[in-house]
Amino acid sequence: MEYRVNRLTQPPALNADWADPIWQAAEIIRIEQFRPESSDHRPLTEARLLYSDAGIHGIFRAHDRYVRCVHTQFQDLVCKDSCVEVYFQPKAGQAENNGYLNLEMSGNGTLLSYYITDAKRAPGGFKAFVKLTPEQGRQVDIRSTLPAVVEPELSEPTEWCLQFFLPFTLLEAYVGPLGALPGQTWRCNLFKCADETSHPHWASWRPVRELNFHAPETFGAIRFA
Repeated sequence: MEYRVNRLTQPPALNADWADPIWQAAEIIRIEQFRPESSDHRPLTEARLLYSDAGIHGIFRAHDRYVRCVHTQFQDLVCKDSCVEVYFQPKAGQAENNGYLNLEMSGNGTLLSYYITDAKRAPGGFKAFVKLTPEQGRQVDIRSTLPAVVEPELSEPTEWCLQFFLPFTLLEAYVGPLGALPGQTWRCNLFKCADETSHPHWASWRPVRELNFHAPETFGAIRFA
């Protein structure tokens, strides 16, 4: 399965509005491959991706319940919150610069982001990875429809959206020049989780073989139009 990332001539407003007509240019990605370890709450979560000359633009929409967001500091373990994630691997299969960048975003907009070149688990995280600096983290624009803190948990049905922008220059700091994007195929996966809520769940676009999102061999393909 290959997802087509269409090109924009004008970047979208950062308003986390799923209904903004600009997103109609993007096909919907359904994050619906749930791990069996998940609770019986399995929210419908969708995403759309587009790109401009400056970078990748994305938006998520979650039809959720049991929403909780308490992590507010950059590089906090936001996967414990109601969270959406996207991982990009621009140069999979190449001999060098073939790692991937993860954007893990709490529903409140807090970001965790690493550049990972060896995803084998190790003390402190992974066998080979670099944490983005706070300055680099500020280059990723994020807007959510949820407040900065969601506590106590919202048990009622709650639809929330989160929009992000990832500049190509930030990726290039790790993988080198990207070159002309049209026609390129990257590896990618998208996720929804909520580890420390009353109804935890773990879902992905492309299925993972175990309860571990950091499995680049399972990533799907995205192709830039």
